[in-house]
Amino acid sequence: MRTLMIVDDEKNIRLGLSAMISREFPEKYRIELACDGAEALAKLEGGGTDLLITDIRMPKMDGIALMKRIREMDRRPLLLVLSGHDDFAYAKEAIQCEVKGYLLKPIVREELFAALRRLEGELRRQEELSSRLAAGSGRFDALRASQLAYILLHPGMEESEVRERLESVGRRLRSRLGGRRAALSGGGAPQRLEEAVSRLERLLPEGGAEVLRRVPVLLDKDRNLVLLGEGAEVGRLLEEALAGGSASGLRAGLSFCRKEGLPLRQIYLEALSAMRSGFLYAGGGVRRYEAPPSSGTAAVPLELIRRLSNLLGTRRSTEVRALLSQLLDPGKARASGVAYVEAVSRSLNELVFDQVFHAYGEESVEILRLYKKAGSIDHFDQYHEYVHSVEQLTELLDQYIASIRAVHADHKEIKRAVQYIEENYAKNLNMAMVSNHVSLSYTYFSQAFKEYTGENFVGYLKKVRIRRAKELLEREDGRIYEIAEQVGFENTKQFNRVFKEMEGITPMEYRSKRSLIS
Repeated sequence: MRTLMIVDDEKNIRLGLSAMISREFPEKYRIELACDGAEALAKLEGGGTDLLITDIRMPKMDGIALMKRIREMDRRPLLLVLSGHDDFAYAKEAIQCEVKGYLLKPIVREELFAALRRLEGELRRQEELSSRLAAGSGRFDALRASQLAYILLHPGMEESEVRERLESVGRRLRSRLGGRRAALSGGGAPQRLEEAVSRLERLLPEGGAEVLRRVPVLLDKDRNLVLLGEGAEVGRLLEEALAGGSASGLRAGLSFCRKEGLPLRQIYLEALSAMRSGFLYAGGGVRRYEAPPSSGTAAVPLELIRRLSNLLGTRRSTEVRALLSQLLDPGKARASGVAYVEAVSRSLNELVFDQVFHAYGEESVEILRLYKKAGSIDHFDQYHEYVHSVEQLTELLDQYIASIRAVHADHKEIKRAVQYIEENYAKNLNMAMVSNHVSLSYTYFSQAFKEYTGENFVGYLKKVRIRRAKELLEREDGRIYEIAEQVGFENTKQFNRVFKEMEGITPMEYRSKRSLIS
């Protein structure tokens, strides 16, 4: 029987969920209840909890804080989050806490039950893997602390130190470093060395597991499995393993030691480059390293990316799709290589997607998840999947920006901002305060304010303050420094400078002139 914990500050919800789950899965779960994150954490310290369903907003310790504490635990339950429709800001943090599901209140029974069945399947897979690894876990202990892993994680290491570290783990190991190297990747990088090796073992032909035991094996910093083998042995092993349909999504890259003394890290990087290039081709399989063309990496078409950024929000989807087709053309990607595709992806992130979120904020969990995934080609097994994700994200952002612009077309928020400035000009105002007051993002407010008023925020605020100062200079006999304070200037010097800049004369000269006229 599994242990399932329900965390919610509303007693009726705790009891209601418990009853629903017990009726649907009789004798399946031992259910524990907690009214907030602090109580849940205290119960979790005893261990043994497999699944945890938690609300986000709770007193004492909310769901986000609880999930962050859970991430620090050695044995973590699978997480399912409950939330209201207005909890998007919290949902973003929940995504970072490795939650396995996100359910909106009021809870729909079918969605809850489907989520629990999915998590049950994941728990069974974890248990199966743990069972497989239990018998042979000893052989991986030394590999975790391997000097080879340390070498690959420190690219700046001198070659003399590399040789010393290889000697320290035995001459026999060093003698194996001649010949072919391989780096193995898959859909979703493994979290542990045991998991990565176990995954490969399941794909090996007869006798392959014995070969795998004879070669040094480690994980690099990106959690790719690295095999260091002799001659063609590792290459043949991987080619046979990845030849079947069951290896869908896995890729491998091979590099030969073409001459004596070729640095270990260079060989590794060549294998890694070959592996990553498989992303550009259909299916998995093994690719051998090929030196890049002497002409180098193709230049990123920044002009196309800028045009794409300008088109978002115009609902000109045909033109947007045409630009994406040019930017992400598969033929150009394969001809230019993975480094080019990475550069294009990075430019799209910086010049398009990041700019949108900076200017307009983030609207939905769906957009945020797509944005997070499309931000790196390493999240995809094949190039066409990356292209499809970018197309989806771009389409959603186009609709999102257009909808925001439509909502704010009558400048209702900017009119409120102008009124707020007129009423509070004497305070220490800045654009961040006013944009927050009308609930607009800083960058979008800046653009919309200038569009409505014809000038930037600072210039407009100066005009309001000087206009009010002129009224006081005409009607009152107050001292200049007093009037400066009344209209919001920090000191007389600043007031005099701005006044003369806008009116051509000093405040005192203005008062004298108005006195003569009257």
